[in-house]
This record gives sequence, C-alpha cells and structure tokens, in this order.
Amino acid sequence: MATARGCVFCAIVAGEAPAHRVHDGAACVAFLDTRPVFPGHVLVVPREHHETLLDLPPEAVTALFLTARAVCAAVGEVLGAEGTFVGMNNTISQSVPHAHVHVVPRRKGDGLRGFFWPRMKYGSDAQAAELAKRLGDAMPPV
Repeated sequence: MATARGCVFCAIVAGEAPAHRVHDGAACVAFLDTRPVFPGHVLVVPREHHETLLDLPPEAVTALFLTARAVCAAVGEVLGAEGTFVGMNNTISQSVPHAHVHVVPRRKGDGLRGFFWPRMKYGSDAQAAELAKRLGDAMPPV
C-alpha cells in the first residue's frame, strides 16, 4: 500500500497517530476532524496515499465517494442533521496533501453561508456558453 512519510493521514490510516475513527474499511478510513466546522465534521480518506482527486485511480474515487455517502447518512441519523456539506480541496486550501473529503453536518440557520468564498457572475450567457464548451471539450472520457 502506498504511503507517504510524514503524512499525518497515512499515520492515522496505519494506526500510528490517534484519531476518533468513524469507519475503518478496506479502501477508506473516516475520522472526526480535529478542528471541526461543527461537531460531527468527518474526514474520509483513501488508505493509499494520493495527494489530490486527480491522482486517485477510478476505483479509489468510487470507494471514497461511496464511503462519504455512507458517512452523510450516519451524520443525518446520529446528529439529526438536516443535510451535509460535502467538499474536497485539491492543492489550494488543502491543509494535508492526502486526498480527503469533508462531510460537515448542516442545519438550517447554522450560520454557514453556502460556499466559503464570494460568488461572481459571468459577463454574458455567450461567455458562459463558450467556457462550458471549452471545459467539456477538455474533459477526459468518463
């Protein structure tokens, strides 16, 4: 299994660093974030070290998001959360360079406002359409 020396998430996966584990599966481990947005904020990580979503092999992406989905269900049931925020950073704002998904419990009026950054508008529908086409053309096969 691929691990990275000095990676705190690899150390948690290996049982060498403490964590409050929520799930300990064959492909992924889930544990409470030590600096949660709200109590019940869970991090889901692949067992193998890959830095970003783009580095994960397809089967690892499937396992990661199926595990995140199961965590969402548990967060709703146990905490009575009305929903969840599910997010993943790639390189920028990624405090630990090991791919991971955040599952944050949400409730109406909890104070968290949509995304964590300001929003903007496209200059025109034509500009948006042209960008959508360019992005679509650049996508690898799914």
